[in-house]
Amino acid sequence: MDAAATIDVELVTALVADQFPQWSQLPISQVLPGGWDNRTFRLGDELSVRLPSSEGYVLQVEKEQRWLPILAPQLRVPVPEPVGIGQPSERFPFPWSVYRWLPGHAASADLIAHDAAFAADLGDFLADLQRADASGGPLPGAHNFSRGDSPAVYDAQTRQAIEALGDTIDAAVVGEVWDAALSTRWQAEPVWFHGDVSEGNLLVDGGQLAAVIDFGTSGIGDPACDLVIGLTTFRGDAREAFREHRELDADTWARARGWAIWKALIVAAGMAGSHSPETEARKARRTIDAVIEDHLASN
Repeated sequence: MDAAATIDVELVTALVADQFPQWSQLPISQVLPGGWDNRTFRLGDELSVRLPSSEGYVLQVEKEQRWLPILAPQLRVPVPEPVGIGQPSERFPFPWSVYRWLPGHAASADLIAHDAAFAADLGDFLADLQRADASGGPLPGAHNFSRGDSPAVYDAQTRQAIEALGDTIDAAVVGEVWDAALSTRWQAEPVWFHGDVSEGNLLVDGGQLAAVIDFGTSGIGDPACDLVIGLTTFRGDAREAFREHRELDADTWARARGWAIWKALIVAAGMAGSHSPETEARKARRTIDAVIEDHLASN
């Protein structure tokens, strides 16, 4: 079931009244722009409500509820704090969450692309996350669309996209990028990763990294997927600062290029859902060019 079309202020008001009557008098407003996987609403001044937009994201609810309180004390930047979990009901068929409200606004590429201090802070946060105790953590799987596994899980899809795009891309070099990504594996023990380190999941307050949100694709495994922002967003000194503060080897960066180019290829080929297909396709082609440039510079 795709519940996204039915998630609105009226629904959230009814859900809160049913299951959390102590908060039923608080004003509710939708947080915009909305996310793809979930819909978020502000509940009063100090809380937020987050509902999965479809069944494919349901497993992420319990995961965040369980692991965020364990991870938070090990991290230098705030992350969402669960304070309640809503149960499936006749009104809404999936579990949902109530969190503490985190101040700040979503970052934008224009804001952070050349900000070396921001890039360093993010790199340090991700290094903290990688060092966090991974005992019993969730391995890659359906709950996070195989983030933390090898990019090879998307080999067939990637090669289909390369064929579909034909001579509109440099297929030979793209193939080199992809083959390099598949040629190695993470050799150490599984470590924590976020899985979707993108501008929309980084909150900025006073020009600084204020919080990291949306751990729906998190898990333990290969942290290469968390390096993608260093290829797609950061530029110049910011990219170098991010690399320096992550301190991961060339093979891990090669797999990061694989994750980045896989997503860009399927978006450019029209094989992935999107809020605004034309805008996302243009961004995807810029990412393909950036990954190629980074690949060539690394060889």
